[in-house]
Amino acid sequence: MTTSNAYNDPAESASVLAGRVGWAYARKGALAAERGEERGSIRFGDTVIEYEVRRSVRRKKTVQITLDGGAVRVAAPSTTPKREIQEFVEKKAPWIIGHMATAAVEAAPKRLVSGETLPYLGRDVRMVVEFAYLGAPEVRFDHRRLRVAVPGGLDDGERHEEIQRAVVAWYRTRAAEQLTAGVDRWWSRLGKGEKSRILIRDHRSYWGSCAHDGTLRFNWRVVMLEPALIEYLVVHELAHLEVRNHSADFWNLVARFLPDAKQRRRRLREAGRALPF
Repeated sequence: MTTSNAYNDPAESASVLAGRVGWAYARKGALAAERGEERGSIRFGDTVIEYEVRRSVRRKKTVQITLDGGAVRVAAPSTTPKREIQEFVEKKAPWIIGHMATAAVEAAPKRLVSGETLPYLGRDVRMVVEFAYLGAPEVRFDHRRLRVAVPGGLDDGERHEEIQRAVVAWYRTRAAEQLTAGVDRWWSRLGKGEKSRILIRDHRSYWGSCAHDGTLRFNWRVVMLEPALIEYLVVHELAHLEVRNHSADFWNLVARFLPDAKQRRRRLREAGRALPF
């Protein structure tokens, strides 16, 4: 790793340093403006929160903050003054910092060793890693623990990759079982015509989708969730067979079958932030 000597002179004045930092921020802002972007930053204690502003003529009054990974995004009406947006971010700074700290802890990578826990159907299951004479890892669940048998002779990196590959394959199989059973249970109430195909996919951006031909696609990570949230996702996608958009008619249809759908949807957003893969 190389280091910069740009600020290594202890005799350099604070005013020069401030000028350089100010020029860097001004240049960054100018480049953002050239790309049609609007950015800002505030200081809360020792933490600097940088944010991106997305304006919309359709948004009339409310200013809203969302966190996307490590990015802070502010949605605002097109006429909202910059100072008002900055004050809003300052007001929400404790919430932003708290959620980002929680997300950082939740997003910590799993070590995939004995004693580690992984989510399955809404509960944490402890892993037991065992060495065995076999060609590839094998995974089995004994209703209390997730037992993973791995071949010997692998270094730490290889063993981690092999275990993760085997565990993900096991999750995908369980997801197919759970989702097929869920669709079967709800088909008589929400199904249309011939039963839909169910495909298990690897997507980080969405939980499921319903194609125009009725094919249902689900993220394999669904099986990490509690059964009530899996049920919500099944009902959500099956409801799209009747209403293809997310209009009021769609949400009313979902709520007809799941009166607590709004609460389940909120829990789903919270649960999604804690998934390990």
